Amino acid sequence: MFANKNVKYFQVAQGVWGMRLLFVNVYMIANRRGAGKGWVLVDTGTKGSGDKIIAMAEALFGPGTRPSAIVLTHGHSDHAGSLYELLKVWNVAVYAHHLEAPYLTGKSSYPPADPQTGGGLMSLASVLFPTKPINVRRNLIDIDMLEGIPVLPEWKVIHTPGHTPGHISLFMPLNTTLIAGDAFTTTQAESAWHLALYKKKVSGPPKYITSDWIAAAKSVRKLAALQPRIAATGHGPVMRGRELATELNFLANRFEEVAVPKQGRYVGHAAVSDENGVRYIPPAVSNKRAKATLAIAAALVGFLVVSKATKLW
Repeated sequence: MFANKNVKYFQVAQGVWGMRLLFVNVYMIANRRGAGKGWVLVDTGTKGSGDKIIAMAEALFGPGTRPSAIVLTHGHSDHAGSLYELLKVWNVAVYAHHLEAPYLTGKSSYPPADPQTGGGLMSLASVLFPTKPINVRRNLIDIDMLEGIPVLPEWKVIHTPGHTPGHISLFMPLNTTLIAGDAFTTTQAESAWHLALYKKKVSGPPKYITSDWIAAAKSVRKLAALQPRIAATGHGPVMRGRELATELNFLANRFEEVAVPKQGRYVGHAAVSDENGVRYIPPAVSNKRAKATLAIAAALVGFLVVSKATKLW
């Protein structure tokens, strides 16, 4: 962990750094000398994180620096929340998968979160998470999945849907470093306690906001087959070596048993979407207004727990 001007960040691999913002991570990738110029920001954290991201960038690359581009693993509010504020300062290209475009151009909201998937207070808190689209059409560039991202010439872009339709991961074959977004996590994202403690454990994508479990399983198995030696995820600490290999292979082999929730609106029936956004959302399994009231009350408690814990980070 490095601290510079009250900004804390950590190294993932050579030329790759991350920063923890509340319960989510963002990453910065500098191209190797001779491979390309500049650096790229991967994801933008929650709303209001712009100043911290800029401070980290200036600590790493010098005052007045700006990225060659911003890459989004997906457009959920905890990964694209500070995009507007960063674009006001940097005004750079934003790369995302074309199936993610409807949620980044104002066309479609994401499927609603499912607070009944269980696993902890963050699942209950998910009823408060925004799913409305943003509109960064002027900066948005669809990723060419054959050519990759021009400003990241050494990184392979992998389509890893399930958590969202256009979710992507980034893989550096040279040192087998993986930036997985929320295709899988390295903590139990449903638990406010696990998030607060940054407790390390390879887990599936966040249950409360994953809308296609069959696709999610295929994506995890695709990433496990790459045999990464380093994995940096959207939620949780960096994992490496044998520990990563053992836990990721276990998740891939037993995904339906350990990752898929036992209940929920997307269990057995995925949300359906295309290049224009959401086309079908399964009906909610909630049966009583009292359950919704309980979920909201528990959500408020969950946010208070996380908020208090962040003061200790």
